[in-house]
Amino acid sequence: MDSQPDLLIARLQEGSEVAFNRIYERYHEALYGIIFSVVQQEDVAQEILQDVFIKIWNNASKYDKTSGRFFTWILNIARNAAIDYLRSKRHKNSLKNSSADNFVDIIEDSMDLEGKTDAIFIKQWVQKLEPMCIKIIDIIFFKGFTFNDGAKELDMPSGTLKTRHRKCLNNLREMMLN
Repeated sequence: MDSQPDLLIARLQEGSEVAFNRIYERYHEALYGIIFSVVQQEDVAQEILQDVFIKIWNNASKYDKTSGRFFTWILNIARNAAIDYLRSKRHKNSLKNSSADNFVDIIEDSMDLEGKTDAIFIKQWVQKLEPMCIKIIDIIFFKGFTFNDGAKELDMPSGTLKTRHRKCLNNLREMMLN
């Protein structure tokens, strides 16, 4: 493992603004991609991205490298922030103000796994997964379903979905490393 990112993360945890700026430069495009893939609005995605980096700065001391990779940690912060926005009153009120024509676009966009995976540069790997893995990743990761709701949607027990989700992510991780 490259010690450079570890040093950068350690400096971030010490409160280094220079380290924070380098982390921003390194990760902002990937985080924006995942946020945009969930919210599908550029201005909202930019706003959420700013909030995500504030959370990273404020919570850097909570990151523990023994619990997982730094990129996974910040990716989850970004994904959760985007999903929180979709569940927020602000988003629901903005939908009430949308015309009926926009709803067709929103529904079509929310079903567009290919476009979403393009946005975060993993399309080439996701396409190689088995169809059930593609469905599981779409429902849990991109649509933001809880495991309970996803299990109902896929008509399987929640525990089975969790196990398959873990297996699918491991398969994806293996493909990306090879």
